[in-house]
Amino acid sequence: MGENVNHTFDGVGVWGGGFTGGLVGGIAMGLVLHAGDLIELLGGLAPVPGTAVGAGWAIHLFLSVLFGLVFAAIASSRLVGELASSFTDYVIVGLAFAAVLGLFAGGVLFPVAMERAGVAALPLPFLPMPGIAGELFSALLFALGHLVYGLVLGAVFAAINGITPHGAGEYAPLER
Repeated sequence: MGENVNHTFDGVGVWGGGFTGGLVGGIAMGLVLHAGDLIELLGGLAPVPGTAVGAGWAIHLFLSVLFGLVFAAIASSRLVGELASSFTDYVIVGLAFAAVLGLFAGGVLFPVAMERAGVAALPLPFLPMPGIAGELFSALLFALGHLVYGLVLGAVFAAINGITPHGAGEYAPLER
């Protein structure tokens, strides 16, 4: 991937980068899901009726931070350090992490949560179109949301740990 420059991480950078990247990435992803009315699906699993959107945001942001911390542990590992050294590398690691997370969330986590909540199927009144087209739209929006999360997570994690985009210093104002 990168130019084989090993970066030394410290605990504050790793966990601060994971927490902040997870939160900011979660907000960005949540906006994508909210725009497509998908955030309330997660909130629909909450035990308090009538709070689907608020509960959806709360659950989503909690999970975003939690998975941001998991990402921090992975991104600061020796294996990733041997492969990734540039800002772009960490963004790619974030995208890959989020793609795997999206597959896991959509294929395992969400169905298990629905079963535990006693929900056989969620009504989909929010879909802009009926049938398979609406389900495809939801799946694509869910995938896009996860990729936005990964992009932001990787970028914020790298920036907090002092790994900046190539050429970023060229645009800094000159000192007088």
